[in-house]
Amino acid sequence: MQVHVEDISSVQKKITIEIPVERVNEEIEKAYSAIQKKAKIQGFRPGKAPMQLIKRTYSDAMRDDVMRRLYQDTLYKAMDEHKVEPLDSPTIESDILEAGVPFKYSALFDVMPQILLNEYTGLIVNKEKYVANPESIDGELKRMQENMAQLIPLDEDAAIENGHTVSVDYSVAVEGSPEENSGAQTAEVEVGTGKLIPGFEEQLIGLKASESKEFTLELPANGDDAEATGKKGIFSVTVKEIKRKELPELDDEFAQQFGEYNTMADLREKMTEYHEKHEQERIENELKERVIQALIKKNPLDVPESMVKRQLDHMFENLKNRLKSQQMTLDMMGLDAEGFRARFRDDAIDKVKGGLLLMALVEKENISVSDDDLASHYEKIAAGNAEMLDRIKEYYSSNQNAKHSIISEIKEDKAISYLIDHAVVTDVTAEQLKTA
Repeated sequence: MQVHVEDISSVQKKITIEIPVERVNEEIEKAYSAIQKKAKIQGFRPGKAPMQLIKRTYSDAMRDDVMRRLYQDTLYKAMDEHKVEPLDSPTIESDILEAGVPFKYSALFDVMPQILLNEYTGLIVNKEKYVANPESIDGELKRMQENMAQLIPLDEDAAIENGHTVSVDYSVAVEGSPEENSGAQTAEVEVGTGKLIPGFEEQLIGLKASESKEFTLELPANGDDAEATGKKGIFSVTVKEIKRKELPELDDEFAQQFGEYNTMADLREKMTEYHEKHEQERIENELKERVIQALIKKNPLDVPESMVKRQLDHMFENLKNRLKSQQMTLDMMGLDAEGFRARFRDDAIDKVKGGLLLMALVEKENISVSDDDLASHYEKIAAGNAEMLDRIKEYYSSNQNAKHSIISEIKEDKAISYLIDHAVVTDVTAEQLKTA
């Protein structure tokens, strides 16, 4: 058996294998003999059909069987002898298998690139300065106030204004196609939010309860009926009820509705504390991303396509799960699987590059994980819940694959911390960061 290993690129290899004619003939005869014993051919008892008839009838089945066995018997042996470790299933190209002729085939597959860390200390990165922002707290309090608002029905003489919440019955017909009438529907509209098609809410202003109005609007491109897009819609609307939003006062009584707070000052202080914590976490996470990007820039490398594909699959599943938890779909975002992969391919490539470089740094700097590191990580997951902590410890002590995954995650975090500790970090404002 002749074996030739060829480097197609830094992340792809090709093995070409030629199997001598004697082995080919032997395997072909062996396959036909096995087929003959089981073949069911009309006019012959099993195992009694003449070999010439078997060969004419089952040549394709023989080829499939022999080629499969030759691949299994020779490819992985050749990989082992030449110390080749594929990352995925190979792509096979072969000659046609024939008796009396050597059989030649090739296998193309991805391999892990050789990673040489040239520069990983002294990386230059910017870090956003944390700046307290009382306006963000005011905005969050406003959202909480809106969520606690009550809707108070207005009397019959009240006319609709911006900010009112209105219950309406409506129907819509496509101009020139009266048969395309939507039929009566009911909706609740907060006038002035612009959530409905352009012009609809404005048409309601000034109407009173029980009043009706007919008006024409252009149907939008994102409407449910694609054929009606751009056409005129004739709307018939009847106002059923008008309500005004009554906001609670932002006082101590408001704060007390959230449990542990006695005064508005207590609530604002805790919200400020939470906001600062989350902002600091965001700033740290963004710094980590920047130092990884700096590492990639200083240590360019090719990455295997199979790893990029797996990363994209992982990102895609995560997105679908997040959207599902928010009762959303990919369609709502104007994305499908193909569009997602095209849009986020560069991100996936960077994640693979970053992961490979961090793994190389872990090995180069002999970064390890101690029992104390694991204990701290478990406590972080448990978030102060003693009962949960015991269950977490038990789970990881009995599940070695999960424990190995956690250890890899901790090593990666330590590698990133190493990069930051040995980087040149400059504190800049958010505005400076945008223009950097």
